[in-house]
Amino acid sequence: MTSPTPVIRPETENDLAKIHALNAAAFETAAEADLVDLLREAGALTLVAESDGEPVGHVAVSPVTINGSDRARWFGLGPIAVHPTHQRQGVGTTLMLKVLRETAAIDGQGMVLLGNPAFYSRFGFQRSTELGLSWENGGGPYFQAVNLGTAEIPSGTVKYHAAFDAV
Repeated sequence: MTSPTPVIRPETENDLAKIHALNAAAFETAAEADLVDLLREAGALTLVAESDGEPVGHVAVSPVTINGSDRARWFGLGPIAVHPTHQRQGVGTTLMLKVLRETAAIDGQGMVLLGNPAFYSRFGFQRSTELGLSWENGGGPYFQAVNLGTAEIPSGTVKYHAAFDAV
């Protein structure tokens, strides 16, 4: 039987193959799974949602630059994945809440993502342009941001970690 609330924890060496498979199952291609592997090598924050001793969800967070600078301590969320057999059971919500707290705990001042506004607005995300941020690749209403800290929100163009360009 599946646990109603997954345990969220840092990934371990024993999780790596399962996380790769989980991301491959959650998305249409293996690009996200490959991206997670690259982000991990670069030291990204990665968390696992575990249910009955098995990874059922995963999220990666990596630093972004704004106008070429990383001084603002902003991060990019993604990929976030939930295994198809565990979707629509609160796993993604639990992962989001934990990763937002963990990012703020490491002095993260804000986070950006590319995703569905209907889902991410419940976590405080809004159109990035409302905060003075844009993504170098556009994104329209799907490129969103949330302020996590007390520092003034920088304005400018966001660039994700170089690993995103490799996949």
